[in-house]
Amino acid sequence: MIAMPGAGPWTLYNTFKLGSFQKLLDMDSDTFSVALVTNLSNAIDATLSPATYAAINNELPTANGYTSGGFSVGVGTLTGGGAVATITFDVGNATWTGAGAGFTARAGVLYDVTTGLLVAYFLLDSTPADVTVPPGNTLTIQISNVFTAT
Repeated sequence: MIAMPGAGPWTLYNTFKLGSFQKLLDMDSDTFSVALVTNLSNAIDATLSPATYAAINNELPTANGYTSGGFSVGVGTLTGGGAVATITFDVGNATWTGAGAGFTARAGVLYDVTTGLLVAYFLLDSTPADVTVPPGNTLTIQISNVFTAT
């Protein structure tokens, strides 16, 4: 098993920041997924515009334990608020098991399935380097504290 505890650091897309203030996303009722991309993907750039799932290139193909579109991590959760006025966004974990020849990825992309808008990306290795998931091994992305607003 290859575990990526607290994957990250997360890099928020510039258009996500703007879209949040324009109410384009509903962070605690929309559904989110994580897609895996190669080192050649345009998604590894916070200035990608338009920052939509449809605009990214070099996502892994459906093969060897990965399915195009990524892994559904469910509905977002916002915690905090009150007197401290700190809000934290979380979603569930993403898991893939290598099959056939396994697969190799450079980064994960968190996106809002409901709107198609990209939220953030993270490198699977801080070097940065590709991460290979051999057949029978599991890659788990433990996703927590995607961002905190204070």
